[in-house]
Amino acid sequence: MTTASTPAFGPAPDPREAPRVFLEHLYRVAVDRALPLSTLGAHLPPPPDPKKGRTLVLGAGKAGGSMVQALEALWPADAPLSGLVVTRYDHIPPRPEGLPQRIEIVEAAHPVPDAAGQQAAERILALTKGLTADDLVLCLISGGGSSLLVLPAEGLTLADKQRINKQLLESGANIGEMNCVRKHLSRIKGGRLAAACAPARVVTLTISDVPGDDPAVIASGPTVPDATTCADALAILDRYGIEVPAPVRARLESGELETPKPDDAVFKGHETHLIATPQQSLEAAARAAREAGVEAHILSDEIEGESREVGKVHAALARAVAHRGEPFARPCVILSGGETTVTIRPRQPGQAKGRGGRAGEFCMGLAGALMGQPQVWALAADTDGIDGVEDNAGAFVTPDTLARAGAAGKKLSDHLDRNDAYGYFDAIGDLFVTGPTNTNVNDFRALLVL
Repeated sequence: MTTASTPAFGPAPDPREAPRVFLEHLYRVAVDRALPLSTLGAHLPPPPDPKKGRTLVLGAGKAGGSMVQALEALWPADAPLSGLVVTRYDHIPPRPEGLPQRIEIVEAAHPVPDAAGQQAAERILALTKGLTADDLVLCLISGGGSSLLVLPAEGLTLADKQRINKQLLESGANIGEMNCVRKHLSRIKGGRLAAACAPARVVTLTISDVPGDDPAVIASGPTVPDATTCADALAILDRYGIEVPAPVRARLESGELETPKPDDAVFKGHETHLIATPQQSLEAAARAAREAGVEAHILSDEIEGESREVGKVHAALARAVAHRGEPFARPCVILSGGETTVTIRPRQPGQAKGRGGRAGEFCMGLAGALMGQPQVWALAADTDGIDGVEDNAGAFVTPDTLARAGAAGKKLSDHLDRNDAYGYFDAIGDLFVTGPTNTNVNDFRALLVL
């Protein structure tokens, strides 16, 4: 298992001498670009008149802890500030020395919600009671909020939501589809938190972890209008064969569980600011590569699809560059982001359960399709530092990945069959481990072709 060190953000290391270290450096630069302390200040509104109103901070997401600390550091010391934000377990960064705590941070489960997340959502909703038009609500939203901010619609239990969430995660549904369902089966998502804050002014500060940077999809958009419908949610449930209790299905069919729409007056005067996006992080990594004398090409920050298949497409591109110098000249770095998906394969009797996430699955598809291609190195990792539910951010692929794995008794097809990227790359010391990064702009992929 390879543990990532924290590099100084000076010049990148020479990619020819240390390709893995070079790729890690690009990842670190990308993550650093998305940290809230460097981006939040430009989007903060002025505090309300303390004689008339107050500032309430609410939020959810894997970057919640670092967003809170950035806000506490940047908000005027003499301006009142209070509230509650929920983040993932073990995702609260160490508090900077001398920084007073003004906002409560609690932890809950991700990606499958738990009772702590439900309790946090209930408390957040309760804090909105009594708000006036003179009050300001700052909502700190980042990826992961859909699971962390769980408040089932009437007729649903937490166990129902856990089951539905798990089935969606394993179905291969994309993030937009998953969050459409989540919004319509919730009492707080899909703009409902904003409705609860009325008549206060709401300013949402969000870190995007979704293709297209749509605030209505990030964390299931608790404070922004929702253009999707109950009919859309039903179609998705039917497409993936996911059942909901009959009374809840009837409420979806009747439109009773509809979310607030873009023309709803409740959103008048509200603001939403993207403080960090996947594209910005990819551009930062590209600049770092060019400073090291390696041309960089960003394919897209919106790539979706089955992870292993996306890996095969990236491999085909890298091989074309390696063999023909087309469509890009060597040496170069090929960068991409987005949010791929993993469809969990059925396990055969007696077969061990696989471990891994999107980044590892991508790397298995990539390694298989590269077939030991010389002069190609790659790193795929989640920018939050956690690939799925494991302790690694992702994995490396090198020209000798297949050979080393074979020598270790690992057959790629066996690990693909049971979605076991963790076991495959752990056996050869190629897991990439960072720990929580305290931000989240989703998938980061970098292929170095020398």
